[in-house]
Amino acid sequence: MINSEIKPFNAKAYKNGKFIDVSDADLKGKWSVVFFYPADFTFVCPTELEDLADNYAEFQKLGVEIYSVSTDTHFCHKAWHDTSPAIGKIQYTMLADPTLAISRNFEVLIEEAGLADRGTFVVDPDGKIQIVEITAGGVGRDAKELLRKVKAAQYVAAHPGEVCPAKWQEGEKTLAPSLDLVGKI
Repeated sequence: MINSEIKPFNAKAYKNGKFIDVSDADLKGKWSVVFFYPADFTFVCPTELEDLADNYAEFQKLGVEIYSVSTDTHFCHKAWHDTSPAIGKIQYTMLADPTLAISRNFEVLIEEAGLADRGTFVVDPDGKIQIVEITAGGVGRDAKELLRKVKAAQYVAAHPGEVCPAKWQEGEKTLAPSLDLVGKI
């Protein structure tokens, strides 16, 4: 999936007290995180979505929009947002995927359950997937680690010929792959 273009989709979403329409075209022209989770009103999901909400301003500073996605409806997203203090913090877009089309497009649909795996996709301004992470249902994700990965992807995109080593943090040294480095790292 890396470097593949996202597939077309249209969806209803909940954002900042309103129902809105979102399509694949809305992801183009900026960096995006598409963050799949199994279901509203569950256990691990609200901890992840709250963590993203707590770090949303940092993503915004990087020009990154976040789209959380579950197979619930936009009505369900609103009800969850209105009743949960953790989910009530969310200012990013909550996409509804009751037709399962978006989950299938990103290959995270658990067909027999009608739910999405915990899939995280970082999409560049051209609509191409640069990072894919899929975790087991019981394993929550960390927004700060995702933020680090987004910064690395943005750095590499802006600096052709350079790569970010393991544990790279913004401002640290990068590598310029060359024959001279082979066997020396």
